[in-house]
Amino acid sequence: MTPDSETTAPGTAAATDWRAHLLETDDAVHAALGRARRVAVVGIKPPESGAPAYYVPEYAQRAGLEIVPVPTYYPELTELLGAPVHRQVAAIPGGVDTVVLFRRPADVPGHLDDLLAARPRLVWMQLGIRHDATAEALARAGIDVVQDRCMLVELRAMGR
Repeated sequence: MTPDSETTAPGTAAATDWRAHLLETDDAVHAALGRARRVAVVGIKPPESGAPAYYVPEYAQRAGLEIVPVPTYYPELTELLGAPVHRQVAAIPGGVDTVVLFRRPADVPGHLDDLLAARPRLVWMQLGIRHDATAEALARAGIDVVQDRCMLVELRAMGR
């Protein structure tokens, strides 16, 4: 039996420490977002899409965050928002401190290995995106996780 196994007594430090990485309060979410500097956007789309997967990272860039595009489609894209496109988060030179996921919930687990290899401080699943098993795996690895929140809304709430 490992200290993190499901049979660990509820309420013990080993059973609860990883849960501290699941950020749910406004204060915790805003504190984590306030530390973000270099943000990989997985599932980013081109401007002509008119989709949140373009205008949310565009807003974040205007708010002072460095955006690193990681589209999952659009193989012809080589640059977006003035930055070179990458195809995997772990392959981004210099790494990133935050990853934003614009992926369907069913597609989120397919990014877990890349996210664990990249080791960002924060993984943010956009509004409408939640995958509790992936969130738990990231949290157990010491990575903060925000689920089902819009980064644009939260940046505005923070006055950015």
